[in-house]
Amino acid sequence: MARERQHHPQALSRRSLLGGAAAAAGAVTLTATAAGTASAATTRDVDVAVVGGGLAGLTAARDLVAAGRTVAVLEARDRVGGRVVNLSLTNGGFTEGGGEFIGPTQDRIKALADSLGVATFTTYNTGKNLLYKDGTRTPYATDGILGSVPPVDAAGLANAAIVQASLDDMAKQVPVDAPWTAAKAAEWDKQTFESWLNANAVIPSAKFLLDVACTSIFSAQPRELSLLFVLFYIAAAGNESNAGTLERLTDTAKGAQESRFVGGSQQVPIKLAATLGDRVVLSAPVRSIAQSGGKYVVTADGVTVTAGKVVVAVPPPLAARITFDPLLPASRDQLSQRLPMGSIGKAIAVYDTPFWRADGLNGQVVSDSGVVRSTFDNSPPDASYGALMGFIEADEMRAYDASSVAEVKAAVLKDYVNYFGDKAKSPTSFVLQRWDNEGFSRGGPVAYAPPGVLTEYGAALRKPVGGIHWAGTETSTYWNGYMDGAVRSGERVAKEVLAEL
Repeated sequence: MARERQHHPQALSRRSLLGGAAAAAGAVTLTATAAGTASAATTRDVDVAVVGGGLAGLTAARDLVAAGRTVAVLEARDRVGGRVVNLSLTNGGFTEGGGEFIGPTQDRIKALADSLGVATFTTYNTGKNLLYKDGTRTPYATDGILGSVPPVDAAGLANAAIVQASLDDMAKQVPVDAPWTAAKAAEWDKQTFESWLNANAVIPSAKFLLDVACTSIFSAQPRELSLLFVLFYIAAAGNESNAGTLERLTDTAKGAQESRFVGGSQQVPIKLAATLGDRVVLSAPVRSIAQSGGKYVVTADGVTVTAGKVVVAVPPPLAARITFDPLLPASRDQLSQRLPMGSIGKAIAVYDTPFWRADGLNGQVVSDSGVVRSTFDNSPPDASYGALMGFIEADEMRAYDASSVAEVKAAVLKDYVNYFGDKAKSPTSFVLQRWDNEGFSRGGPVAYAPPGVLTEYGAALRKPVGGIHWAGTETSTYWNGYMDGAVRSGERVAKEVLAEL
């Protein structure tokens, strides 16, 4: 996921990476028409089998094929993209149901998109943001002395600024390739982010801003996250030349939510898959990976692949559902058991026009209540229609996991009316993507680490098991949890495999 705004620690961020198939009423996802299906071929013998047709798996396959190796990509869904998906709208348009934003230092996803001819455009960010707190709606400019900081009380702003600076300073001490080796790793990994915030964000309004930032970034509550994992995530929000910062995670302009893709983010994996042709097999969930006669037999629904090496490019909790023979080392298995997915949904209400723009608003909200607590203007570049996108995160998403689409819609539109007025009451259409209920994602935008996991099991995250190698955004050293991290992981794992072939 997600996250998205010009804010400091209080900023609502959003994921550049979520995942799954469309759960919305009437939503249709795009597929790679050039890809094969499980019924088209029952057996294959290749150099490398890739499990997962998201950005990580497809990038790895691209690099392996470029090096002259034979590859089969097995994707469980009937489309490519993983946690990146376009949802069709009844007006003939589309919206992004998963990861959609990219920003500065996300070099690898940008380079991939450029190579495929997928352009970007700037996220709509003209006008005022909205703070909705204690039932009061406050528009505020983002170009004044406080920048994009919501107008809470002065004491809260000062406390939040100190907390943000402390987090950035601590993050600089965390090696992105091995956070468990940080000098204070044991101290930081034994406590939750919540316990640290309670001791440091001592002004209620500052605690509110940090709580909102946390749920927006991770789709998890502060009580669920290891402090060490949060510090690693901040450190990872950069590249080899730029240190990560919390502000880069949360900002719109100059941050992770700065731009979107023309044609929708799923255009990137769709076009990438098209270059691989029938090497990509859809509707082929992998059930088992067994070693036999010096090779690996990868068994999926409708197809069996024999390969010298295997790349598993799915989130750790989903990789744990595959049967391995022989069993994986206990350290790897225990790691997968302890990395849960965040809880997230995206709700998009479509209108004839982006009416909030005429009111001088940019569509971005920070709220302390409701089912949707952060929003974005998801309208197309030409503003031919309006689209308000809201994130449903953590406790709020879990509360609605079993609710009907109609029930979620009613709750979401109530929030939109509170934020944007009565014009938001009657959209022309409404789509909902609930990643918690997507069978081949089971949440998003990222698998996170609770206390004690990184220091005890982190070393197994990328360590190959025989000829089985691990990819996916969760394995990335930079932009973990984002589309850029997925691409980086695919590039890294391809080099690993090629060095062994």
